Amino acid sequence: MNGTRPIRVMRIIARLNVGGPAIHVVLLTDQLGPPDFESTLVCGHIGPHEGDMAYLADQRGIEPIYINELGRALSPLRDSVTLFKLWRLMRKIRPDVVHTHTAKAGFVGRLAAWLAGVPVRVHTFHGHVFHGYFSPRKTRLFLWLERLTARVSDRLITISPALKDELANTYRIAPEDKFEVVPLGLDLAPYANTPRHLGTFRETYAVPAGAPIVGIVGRIVPIKNHALFLDMASRVRQVMPGAHFAIIGDGECRAEVEEMVNVLNLRGAVTFTGWLQDLTPAFSDMSALVIASHNEGTPTSIIQALAAGMPVVSTAVGGVPDLLQQGEFGRLVPPGDPQALASAVLEAIKTPSPNAESIKRTILDQYDSARLSDNLAGLYRQLLQAKRGKSRS
Repeated sequence: MNGTRPIRVMRIIARLNVGGPAIHVVLLTDQLGPPDFESTLVCGHIGPHEGDMAYLADQRGIEPIYINELGRALSPLRDSVTLFKLWRLMRKIRPDVVHTHTAKAGFVGRLAAWLAGVPVRVHTFHGHVFHGYFSPRKTRLFLWLERLTARVSDRLITISPALKDELANTYRIAPEDKFEVVPLGLDLAPYANTPRHLGTFRETYAVPAGAPIVGIVGRIVPIKNHALFLDMASRVRQVMPGAHFAIIGDGECRAEVEEMVNVLNLRGAVTFTGWLQDLTPAFSDMSALVIASHNEGTPTSIIQALAAGMPVVSTAVGGVPDLLQQGEFGRLVPPGDPQALASAVLEAIKTPSPNAESIKRTILDQYDSARLSDNLAGLYRQLLQAKRGKSRS
């Protein structure tokens, strides 16, 4: 920290599974590089049924350091090993900043950074696990751990104002002044530059010409509530028999969701694509993106869909209302209401927003990856300068 060498940043995430956090950390590791920064990405391995986004790191020439014990689930033995390995790695690399992402990596990463004497410790909440994920007992444990590690953090970052308010005032993780809102940053040019309704996705999956395609993107797990999506699909088909539905992703509940398709007599109307590395063909051909979740942070699929000029319908949960400007950028419905979701989807198909181009321009301005890296570069410098000032006084 002598002002002449690059600022060393160690970025830690539990795993590079499909989703916004993986995209976020890879882009930041890539963009915060020489001459001003030296960035190291540390992660664990993905779990069963999870899509792997390590290819994004490969495309940018990033070689993550893998720690086998750094996974999603809490385990006292594995977490102790992870803590030691991270501490040893930090003592070797001597980062100026450790920035953690996702809950598990946040716990062990910040504690290791504190023990290793890393000057600046930052954590980003991409969402939270305090509602809809675990039992009340396990949720209380996660709350206690977050409050504990907040005390050894210099700054806590959220990706939306609503998430900041929830974490500070509902769950009391830390005082409001310890939080900072820094919206996601993504590479959105491929979505913005791909024309609508090219037909590539429709042809690949043999969707009949003229059939509107309604999609859901993400892990097939309970929190994403694919049951609500299929209930909506059944109701939409009663009004619009030709409608088709795409489930993009995979996960532990896929067999249950496939069975639900049979029970609701939707076979032939629903396509399971598995994980897709390139979503631009899907977002070109889809008539609407649906988020049916019980809880969300700031879904990257919504940002990508809006950049592609596609209508979005979502349950009003987590950071989604902020992202959709309280309904100006997309349709919001109460969680768990299949009829409200079906009505909003039918509306989106029949009456797309006349402001799609204006919304696209706003999204491209707000969620550009260069803006994200500039914001965080400034924050790191500010926090390091404050630490220097304290050490001199």
